[in-house]
Amino acid sequence: MPFKRTLQILKDPRTPRKHLENYDLDIIAAFGEFVGTVIHLLLGLGTYQAYQTNAAIYSTSPSTATHDDTSAARMIGFFYTAVGFGFSLAASASVFFRFTGSIFNPSVAFALMLTGAMQPLRFILCAACQIVGGITASAILDGLTPGGLDVAVQLQAGTNRTQGLFIEMFSTCALTLAVLMLSVEKHAATPTAPFSLALTLTALILWSIQFTGASINVARAFGPAVIQGVFPNYHWIYWLGPTLGSLLAVTFYLLFKRVHYWQITPAADATDPNLSAVRRWG
Repeated sequence: MPFKRTLQILKDPRTPRKHLENYDLDIIAAFGEFVGTVIHLLLGLGTYQAYQTNAAIYSTSPSTATHDDTSAARMIGFFYTAVGFGFSLAASASVFFRFTGSIFNPSVAFALMLTGAMQPLRFILCAACQIVGGITASAILDGLTPGGLDVAVQLQAGTNRTQGLFIEMFSTCALTLAVLMLSVEKHAATPTAPFSLALTLTALILWSIQFTGASINVARAFGPAVIQGVFPNYHWIYWLGPTLGSLLAVTFYLLFKRVHYWQITPAADATDPNLSAVRRWG
């Protein structure tokens, strides 16, 4: 039976595999991505919901707050959200890193498929589960918190569609390239990839949340939109932008591989003191 064959492969990775024989493993990986995406987005969106709830409470209460006070509170809220998403990714990615690779993002999965790090069938299954995970996380958050869910992404501060599209594209490109260079490429820093990627996501949210809401993830944009029933006529930028960002990241990655980037600064992650450029005197 296929499942027994899968168990045999799990016990002995050297077992020869036939074409598409990994579909059982692909289903398991997709389920892991579903669970990981739910955890990541539940925690990340939860921080944004907490900020929105706090802002709503104080905006409906009598206050003598000035415009400067309100602006400062908003920026602190953005920082709170960015750090929350970063912590969420660091925690969830650390748990699932050796299981599924901690992708949690269809655009990143798309890049992995294009580079050959993921097979097409696994990409389709994982991307679908990630999107469903985004909807599930939003539904859970909507049921757990008072008031209506208010975490959907939208263009803000006068940002037009073209600007929003390219902000999402370059943000996703940066995150995807970090995944390719830190996780797909194996080196001494690979085990710390979850924390490095968390810092990358935090930095990207800090700069883009004011303008696009900082989606950088189709699942993050689509899930809340489904639960809140909010689909602005520019919602497509949260699909096209990350997709273009993945393509751009893959282009950079393949270019780096083409020029043998690891030869530019050889042994950069080495721990052998004999390879130090400057040695201690005496």
